[in-house]
Formats: sequence, structure tokens, C-alpha cells
Amino acid sequence: MFFGFLLVSTLLCTLVTGFVFTYSIVVMPGFGKLNDREFVQAFQATDVIIQNNQPLFMLVWVGSIASVVATMVLSVVYLHGNERWVIILFGTLYIIGVQGITILVHLPLNKSLQGIEIKEMDYESLKQLRSKFEARWNCFNNIRTGIACAVSIALMFSLGST
Repeated sequence: MFFGFLLVSTLLCTLVTGFVFTYSIVVMPGFGKLNDREFVQAFQATDVIIQNNQPLFMLVWVGSIASVVATMVLSVVYLHGNERWVIILFGTLYIIGVQGITILVHLPLNKSLQGIEIKEMDYESLKQLRSKFEARWNCFNNIRTGIACAVSIALMFSLGST
């Protein structure tokens, strides 16, 4: 039973890792080439899909949280010594470093951008909004991407040793 949860956790965490990684190396650099108005519009257009609870995205994102928590609990029952602590450590790192950053940083930033009426903003206001948003969003996305990669690698190694 533990191995099944570990396998699902590894798959879902790795999919989340791919998502945040893609934003780091493709999506945000691509948006970065747009002017301020286009940047806000493009980000709003992609984020609204997530905010409207796109079913597959939600299954992967929320499923990764549930499966990691379940895997951590089951590790206490099925594993001993270092193996148990590795799962608990990297599970906690995932919950805090990927999901926590998302909840505390990205969701509020995304929500603030969703509420912007672009047509009502002048050039300078859009420039300031983008500058403040983009730098913070990218910085924390790079952090959560690094953490997500480390967790995925650790879970893959755990699969091999279980």
C-alpha cells in the first residue's frame, strides 16, 4: 500500500514540478517579451483557466498534496529509520516549499492581477504594476521550482529503494 502511494506522489509531484518549471523557463520569459498591457492580459488569460478550477490541473495539483500527506503518514507505519525520515522531510519540504509558496505568494499575486481593469490604467500605472508583480512572482516561482525538483528527485530515489 505504501509503495502505491509513493508512486502516485512521485508522479503527481513530478507533474507539478514540470508545470512550475515550464513557467520558469518558457511561459514567464515569453510573457516577458510582451509590452506591459499585453503582459497583464496574457497572464490574466492563462491564470483564469487555473482559477476556474480546470479539472485535470486541480486533480494533479490537489492530488499531489493529498498523496504526499498520505505517503508521509504511511511512511510512519511502513518504514523505519532513515527511509521514514527522508519521506517526512521531503514531504514537508514539498508542502511548505511548493504549496506554501503558492498559497502565500502566488495566489495573492495572481488574484491581485485578475482584479485589474487594464482599459482603465495608464501606461505608467501598468508599468509599475507589472514591475512589482513580475519580479516577485518570478523570484518565488524559481524558488518553488528548485524545491519541487529536489522533492521529485528524492521521491524517485525513494521509489528505487523501496
